[in-house]
Amino acid sequence: MILARVSHSVSLTDYRAALRTRGAAAPVLTSLLARLPVAMIGLALLLYVQRVTGSFGVAGLVSAGNLVGVAVGSVVQGRIMDRLGPTRPLLVVSAVFSGFVTAEIVAIESGGAAVPMIVLAVAVGLTEPMTGPASRALWTRLLPPGRTRDAAYSYEAISMEVFFILGPGIAGLLVNMPWAGTGLLVGACCMVTGSAGFALTPAARRHRPADRADAVGSLLGALAAPGMRTVALAAFGFGALLGMVEVAVPAAAERAGHAALGGLLLSVLSVSSVVVGVLYGMRPWPRPMYLRLPALLSVFAVLISLLALPTTLLGLTVALLVAGTLITPQSTAHSVALEGAAPPGTATEAFSWVITAVTLGSAFGQSVSGQLVEAAAPPAAFLVASGIGLVLGTVLWFRRRTLLTEDDVRAVQSFAETR
Repeated sequence: MILARVSHSVSLTDYRAALRTRGAAAPVLTSLLARLPVAMIGLALLLYVQRVTGSFGVAGLVSAGNLVGVAVGSVVQGRIMDRLGPTRPLLVVSAVFSGFVTAEIVAIESGGAAVPMIVLAVAVGLTEPMTGPASRALWTRLLPPGRTRDAAYSYEAISMEVFFILGPGIAGLLVNMPWAGTGLLVGACCMVTGSAGFALTPAARRHRPADRADAVGSLLGALAAPGMRTVALAAFGFGALLGMVEVAVPAAAERAGHAALGGLLLSVLSVSSVVVGVLYGMRPWPRPMYLRLPALLSVFAVLISLLALPTTLLGLTVALLVAGTLITPQSTAHSVALEGAAPPGTATEAFSWVITAVTLGSAFGQSVSGQLVEAAAPPAAFLVASGIGLVLGTVLWFRRRTLLTEDDVRAVQSFAETR
C-alpha cells in the first residue's frame, strides 16, 4: 500500500474565498486582461500574414516561429521572475514585446522576404509577457496550502480554458476588419496593458523570491527535479493529443463539405471542459496525485479514440463533448502537482515548464496529425493520438513514485514500520 498526498476537494465557497482573498482582486483582474490574448496572438499572426502574402506556407512558418519563441521564452522569463519577483521582468519584457510586435507589423506590411517575418515572430514569442505563470505563483504567497489554494489553481485552469474558447473566435473576427492586422494589434495591447497592470499591483510588488533549492543551479533549473520531469511529460502528452485533435477535427469538417464549422467544432471541446472542470475540482479523481496524471492522460486517450467512430459531424460533435470533459481536469492536475514536484523557490519557472511542454507537445501533435490527415484520413489521426496517449500514460505510471513528496515518503516508511 502506498500512502500519498491527495489534493483537496473544493467547493464553490472555496472558489469565492480564493478570489476574495485580501490583495487578490487587482492581480486577478489585470491577469485576466493579460491572458485573454494568449490564444489570439499566434492565430492572429498566422491569419494576418496569410492575408497579406496570400501564402499559408509562409504564414505557417511564421506561426511556428512564434510557437518556438513562446516555448523558450516562458521558461527564461519564469526563471528570472523566481529570482527577481514579477514586477521588473514583466515591465521590461512588455516594453520589448511592444517593440517586436511593431517591427513585425512593419515587416509584414512591407511585403518583404519571409525570413525577417519568421525571425521577428520568434522574438515576439520570446518576449510575450508570461503573466500566467506569475499569476499562478502569486497564489502561493496569498494563500496557505489547502482547499482554498487548490480552488485558486482550479480557477487558473478554468479561466485559461475560457480564454482558449474566446481567443481564436476574436482573432477570426478581427482579421475580417478593414485592416487584417487588427487582431494582432488588439491582442498585443491587451497583453501589454494587463501585464504591466499586474506587475504594478501591490501583491506583485511585494513578491520576494523564496529560498531556492540547490538543484535549480543547473541548466535544467526546476526541471532537474524528477517529479518536475514527470509533470512536464504529462503536459507534453496532453499538448500532443490536443494538437492532433486540433488538426484532425477541421480536416474532418472539410471532408464533410463544411470547412467553416471546423473552428466551431473545436470550441465544443472547451465548452464541456469548462463545465466539468468546475465539478471536477469539487471531487477530483483519482484522489492520490501520483495516480492522477497517468490515469487522466490514459482515459483522455481512450476518449479521443471515440472521435474516429462517428460518420457525421453531429456524431463528431457529441464525441467531442465527451472527450472535452478531461481537458480542464488535466490542466488543474498539472498545476496542483507542481506543489510537491517543483523545487523550493521555482514556482514561476515550474509552471513555465508546463506551458513549454504543452506548447512543444502541441507543435509535435499538429505536425504528426497533418501528415496523417494528408496520407490517410482524420480517423487515423484520432487513433494514432489515442495510441500515443496510452503509451505516455504507461510511462507516467512507471514514473508515478517521482510525485511522492518527502512527507509522503516518511508516511510510507512510518506505515511500513507499524506493520
